[in-house]
Parts: sequence; structure tokens; C-alpha cells
Amino acid sequence: MPEFLRLSHTNEALQTLLRALPEGNPSAETIETADALDRILAEDVRAPNPLPEFTRSTVDGYAVRARDTFGVSELLPGYLTLSGEVPMGTHPGFAVTPGSCALIHTGGMLPDGADAVVMIENTQMISGEVPHGRSQGGAGTTADEHTDPVPAPKIEIGRAVAEGENVLRIGEDVAADQVVLKTGKLVRPAEIGGCMALGILQLRVAIKPIIGIISSGDEVISPNECPRMGQVRDVNSYSLAALIKKAGGKPKTYGIVPDNLEMMKAVALRAINECAAVIITAGSSASSRDMTDEAISSLGLPGVLVHGVNVRPGKPTILAVCNGKAVIGLPGNPVSALVIAGLFVVPMIEKLLGLNIPHPHPYIMARLTMNVPSQAGREDWITVKLIDNEKWDKRNKDKTCFLAEPIFGKSNLIFSLSAADGLVRIPPDATGVSAGEIVEVVLI
Repeated sequence: MPEFLRLSHTNEALQTLLRALPEGNPSAETIETADALDRILAEDVRAPNPLPEFTRSTVDGYAVRARDTFGVSELLPGYLTLSGEVPMGTHPGFAVTPGSCALIHTGGMLPDGADAVVMIENTQMISGEVPHGRSQGGAGTTADEHTDPVPAPKIEIGRAVAEGENVLRIGEDVAADQVVLKTGKLVRPAEIGGCMALGILQLRVAIKPIIGIISSGDEVISPNECPRMGQVRDVNSYSLAALIKKAGGKPKTYGIVPDNLEMMKAVALRAINECAAVIITAGSSASSRDMTDEAISSLGLPGVLVHGVNVRPGKPTILAVCNGKAVIGLPGNPVSALVIAGLFVVPMIEKLLGLNIPHPHPYIMARLTMNVPSQAGREDWITVKLIDNEKWDKRNKDKTCFLAEPIFGKSNLIFSLSAADGLVRIPPDATGVSAGEIVEVVLI
């Protein structure tokens, strides 16, 4: 195998891979909405009805005609007659007339005639009293003849409200037949709740692409075996399978292939026929025993697109597309394999799923605790541990709430990555990062 002739930058290499993959809608399946968390929608979701379906209150208070409250204040309150209480879960059965109001709770249906709600904290109930000018009895009458029934209570209003205040009108959230979720949308808890509010109990989602994983090397054995001198347990098949699941794919392992070209070709051919994409870990370094490039080239056209990425860790990465399917050769070292998989495998799976907006990587800004050298022209990713910054003061904007402490270790030390909270990228045009600089930490 010749040495790398040209090293591609990571973004250039990624775009080369993604552009070579065929466009088109992913295969879809129908599943229960309640089971759709973290799935990708395969078709638009339309509202079968408006939401809300009736005008309702957003607060506890009194349903009123807004015009009956105009001009009132705490110093000059207004008074409305309480005409009843709105029952929850059903039509009120009465109307709010001029000068009256109705007790209503959050989510209750506004009675006819009402167009706003006064919050309960801006009101108080006053005992019933005989209306001014009403007769209270006199000569020639009996008490029963002239005693009026106890009038309805009065509600003192201490704040004016505008029409529509504290109210959700019909269709204010969603109009009937509106596209509420678009194809390629990631389903989160909010989307599940919204669909349930509309009575949408099933969704069409992209089928999880099956991603084949091939581990290679005479020295690699299964984790349940006891290694002899010179042997190592298979790490990458399991860490990569976990990463694929998290990215939305379905991993399928093909075991450990020894350093034999014909065996590698046979296993790789079976994997590419059964899977949407294939990952081959180890065997991608430029050495006399490297078979990955030749094995991939035998799987179909256009074949290898990139062999060598200008990044550390992960320089000997191979990116290929064979008969419309991605094949990625990863370094054998566990840290390198996971870092490169995050850069290339995850975006590839997102394209296969039809994700319309790539899932953003969460990150925070932190202050580096020590100098980190880097080679100019090469993109470096370093692992860091986050430490609380005891000197942080949110009023002092030149400080951050976290310190980023580099974890220095070789790319085959898996627990160096396990101990890390994130990765810091050093761009190719830099020769390192100085202690005290603010850096972007991609959380892992």
C-alpha cells in the first residue's frame, strides 16, 4: 500500500462522501407515536383539526366582556355580577351578558359572550347586596311579599383586560390541515406531545439504516476470551455499535476478520449486500498488511474517494461509496475510531435517515488550563476534562464558568476518552492553543 498521496481536510472529505451518496427518500415504516422518540419523520404531519378546538382560558380567573373592564384600576375598580362557574370538560351552558362574569379555571371553555379573562389575583369577591333602589318592604305588605331573594355576588375587578387577553382562540396554536411537522424532522418529546394533542396516534418515520461493522486484525479477539500475549480484545465493534444506535442507525456486526485479503473481501461483500453502509475498523493504516483499500475497491464503483484525512487522531481514514452505499475504513485505535466516526459516520447516518437539519453537537465555551501544541496545516482534536472555575463571576464577561484541562494520551487508550467531557478542535491554520484561551468544547 503506498503512503498517502494527498490528505483531505475533514469538511472537504465529508462533503466528498455525502455528495457521492444517492439522493432520495429513505424507506419508511408506520409506528406508534408514543414510540417515535428520536426517530426521523418520513412524511409531513398535518393537523386533522384546529388546536385548540374551542376558545379556552389560559389562567384561573373570571371570564368577562373586555369592554366591561375598560377604565377600571386598583384605585377605581369595577364591579360585575357573578353569573356562574364554568364546569371543566364540558360546555358552560350559559352566556356572559353585559355587566356579568363567570368563574373559570385554566383550560376551561369560554362561555358565549365572553372574550377575555381577568386573572383571579386581580379580583376579589364581594358579598351579595340588594341592588340600589330595590324596595325593602313597607306598609300593607308582608315580609314574604317584599323580601327579595339574595342577589348574586359581585366581583370586584382591579385591572382592565383587552379583548383576547388570557385566552386561546380556536386554531391559535394550529390551524386545521396545517403542516405541523415536516419531513426529516427529529421527533422529540415536544413533538410527541403535540401529536397526542391532535389525536395523531401513528407516524411515518424513516426506517433505521442497518450499518455493518467489520473488525479486522490477527491480534483482535472477542471480549469474552482471555487474551494471550500480543492479543487485544475487540473494543471498536461495541463502541461503534453504541455510537450508531445513538445516531439513529441499527448496527450489525460481522465478527473479527483475520488479516487475509480474500476473507476480508468475502465478508465485506456480504455486509454491503445486507446493509445500508459498512464500517471496517482497523486495517486502514498505511502498512504492508493493509488490505482495507483493496477490499473496498472490489465492492463497486466509484470506490475509494478519500484515503487519508488531515486530522489527528485518525489520519488513515478511508471514505468510499460502492454502488451507492457508503463504506468507511476507520483506524483501529479506539479513540481515533470514535473521533473519526463522530466526524464521518454520524453525518452519513443522518443523510441516510433524511434528517433535514443535521443534529447540532452541544458545546460550551471554556478556558484552557495549559498550552497545547499542534502542527500547522493539520486539524487536531484533543480530549479535555471540564472543571468548575471557582473564580468565575457571571458579571465579569471575560471569564467562563468552566476550565478545560487537556487529557494527554495515545490514541489507543480508550479510558482517556472515557475520562473526557469533550473535544477541542485546533484548526489547521493554528500551531496550537495557549493556556488561558477561550475554546469551544464539543461535549461527548
